[in-house]
Amino acid sequence: MTVAAGVFAPGHLGELTRFVPFEMIDDVLAMTRRAQARVRLLPARVVMYLLLAGCLFAELGYGQVWAKLVSGLGGLPLVSPSSSALRQARQRLGPAPMRALFDLLRGPAATTAAQVRWRGLLMVVLDGTFLSVADSPANTARYAKQRCNNGTSSGYPLLRLSALLTCGTRSVIDAVFDPLRVGELDQARILSRSLRPGMLLLADRYYDAADFLATVTTTGAGLLIRGKANRRLPVIRRLPDGSWLSRIGALNIRVIEAQIRITTSQGTRTGDYRLRTTLLDPYAYPAGELVRLYHERWEIETAYLELKSSILGGRVLRARTPDGIDQELHALLVVYQILRTAMLDATDSRPGTDPDRASLTTALNTARDQIVHAAGVITDTVIDLVGAIGAAVLDNLLPERRVRTKTRMTKRSNSKYQARGPNIDRRSYRATTSINIIDPSP
Repeated sequence: MTVAAGVFAPGHLGELTRFVPFEMIDDVLAMTRRAQARVRLLPARVVMYLLLAGCLFAELGYGQVWAKLVSGLGGLPLVSPSSSALRQARQRLGPAPMRALFDLLRGPAATTAAQVRWRGLLMVVLDGTFLSVADSPANTARYAKQRCNNGTSSGYPLLRLSALLTCGTRSVIDAVFDPLRVGELDQARILSRSLRPGMLLLADRYYDAADFLATVTTTGAGLLIRGKANRRLPVIRRLPDGSWLSRIGALNIRVIEAQIRITTSQGTRTGDYRLRTTLLDPYAYPAGELVRLYHERWEIETAYLELKSSILGGRVLRARTPDGIDQELHALLVVYQILRTAMLDATDSRPGTDPDRASLTTALNTARDQIVHAAGVITDTVIDLVGAIGAAVLDNLLPERRVRTKTRMTKRSNSKYQARGPNIDRRSYRATTSINIIDPSP
């Protein structure tokens, strides 16, 4: 066991500390002017790690999280802070350092995996979701509750989170959150700041708005989006692969209409898709491949499931003030990002392994164990990029991903009611997909 000295010893994240080392935390605290002028019994660095560990143990209060951090530090003279002391330390820290740490860590992960790119373009995806926050007067003053049909409000206050992720690795490129009165399109315009040439943005039909499409185009990124069925576009020129060129305002686009048929042991399902893209060359970017590629958009739904169900366990965010929510949610995004980085290091160590096969649940549970034992806090001179977390991931790889056959269902992650859908025998489940590009010729 090797940890920091003195009152800094509880400040660790087990093996995950390698991704947020002491020096990085100290630099963030200095940059945001939150480094303590004198060494307290609860230094700011330790409080940062406490907040991150709190996301790994979402079912525990901060006093119990503290017990996890010190459980592997037997024999060291350590303080036992009260719940009040821990709360005051978090309030003293404020949201700025965790926000700065997220800004430092966010972005596409470096990887050798071929699955994250298509014809040289980095596939990224954008979408929004809701998160529940603690029902306190301070929170409800900023974050509204959902309104019922009779005009009353019920449940917990909600915030709207929108994120830009990399497909394949699900690393977080950027994220914003606001009260519900701020729409997803408004958040999407903010997130466009992180789009770059060489990216291909996948988005659903909610984002099929002329001004947003124009905004994406100005960033230099490509766009593949499902179009709204009620928008009629002129056919300017038909292309050899069955797609056709059109225009939205001053923006030249290419339209692909396709019928997708999926056959499983449960029967056949057919759906019509109308996709729009700024990739105009049918030879460089074939229509059939683009239709198949659009399925990658569901990566972000899986990421939100991992955040809300695997990590949070369907629980509301703990903090009872907006500043605390800011602090806690950025800590959650940091934890998700470093777990994903650890998982990617593992799959990259075996060339050809799809990052989709790494289990976040396995990585999460192993990371928790490493915290309890204070293991791997300071790496040896010979650095093992896989580590205990990566080894567990590689020993428990998921099977190849199945083809999705249903549209998304609206279901709160903490609901006791199960979403209804066709029963599928996963042991005998097989799927074949056929795509028919529809030519608009009369």
